Amino acid sequence: MKFITYLAEREKVGILLGDRVVPLHGNISMKVNSMLDLIENTTASLLDEIESITVDNTPTSFPLKSVKLLAPIPYPRRNVICLGKNYEDHAREIKMTKISDTGIPSAPIYFTKMASPAIAHGDDIRFSCQNTCQVDYEVELAVVIAKEGTNIKADHAEEYIWGYTIVNDVTARDLQGKHKQWYKGKSLDTFCPMGPALVHKKAVPFPVELDIQCSINGELRQNSNTRNMIFDIAYIISDLSKGMTLKPGDIICTGTPSGVGMGFEPHKFLNDGDIVECYIEGIGRLVNKAAVI
Repeated sequence: MKFITYLAEREKVGILLGDRVVPLHGNISMKVNSMLDLIENTTASLLDEIESITVDNTPTSFPLKSVKLLAPIPYPRRNVICLGKNYEDHAREIKMTKISDTGIPSAPIYFTKMASPAIAHGDDIRFSCQNTCQVDYEVELAVVIAKEGTNIKADHAEEYIWGYTIVNDVTARDLQGKHKQWYKGKSLDTFCPMGPALVHKKAVPFPVELDIQCSINGELRQNSNTRNMIFDIAYIISDLSKGMTLKPGDIICTGTPSGVGMGFEPHKFLNDGDIVECYIEGIGRLVNKAAVI
């Protein structure tokens, strides 16, 4: 099941059936005001009710192209949690820089980024060269938490997952190096593209092994599979939750594979008009354009 957030006078939630959208409001017994509402109130019976919906048995559906997509969770309640250097090939490609050393992490590297709001498929990644001239892309599988949990055992981690989406962890590399801490360079306005859909975990076998790619203007730059993470999703959820409560709607970005702009010689940072296409198998394509303002 693919769920989307879209704009139709106000923010609404729907399910994506092929190229058509079925609004949840009016099609299920529960009133859904936002994706966070849905996540917090999901039950097995509600999922069964949603799964029974088809384009043919609902009075209301419309083409996806007729609506303005928003990020699945446009305004996360807490900062997006991210992992650095969680693919070995990426850890090696960035070499020794102001940002990192060449080591393969022996424990997860956590940081957060602000998304206020996260931008959607089709929105521009906007930046000014007065602030940064080294804007980079990072395709990542994002895990959305279903319920509150602390000290979660790894073999119970899937119980705490609601679903998965794509996040492009856009990064100002010059700011990341300048501040010697990653928060500022990761958190500029528009630097958290998310979507296009939030896929419920029932549609994704666990452990998660999905192809993950990023192309710039049609040139394939990143190409891997989530099975290549150094720390897998079960480990991440268990480790993060030790003494730190995870909450419904929390978003965890699980790292990016090799092929980022900083990894090339010379570097291949984003330029005005570049089309960034992030793809994850079973979720879809998140496409955004870089726009220098």
